[in-house]
Amino acid sequence: MKPRDQYLKLVRWSEEDGCYIGSVPGWIGDCCRGNNEEEVYAELCRIVDEWIRISRKDKRPLPPPTNRSYSGKFVLRTGPDLHRALALRALGQGESLNTHVMKTLRESLKK
Repeated sequence: MKPRDQYLKLVRWSEEDGCYIGSVPGWIGDCCRGNNEEEVYAELCRIVDEWIRISRKDKRPLPPPTNRSYSGKFVLRTGPDLHRALALRALGQGESLNTHVMKTLRESLKK
């Protein structure tokens, strides 16, 4: 595994710019653009390699890895009022609170 493989690299289409844009979420913002997705990804990999090389040369710590597996569990603190409102809405729809919140989160990602 190469050091760059520890970092999630994102290439997305930008309607506004009319091209693909590469970034590394949580570390390197939009840093390369192009009309070919694969070429933008390759350039993004070169940029990450260079950032790693410079950080090591300057003895600066690298950010924590972002390309990892996720358990599917996380703790969410909502406060009692929101907890109650969500639980009541789930109950009214005949769902568990977990199912209702998952459905709501999935729908929010579609927007």
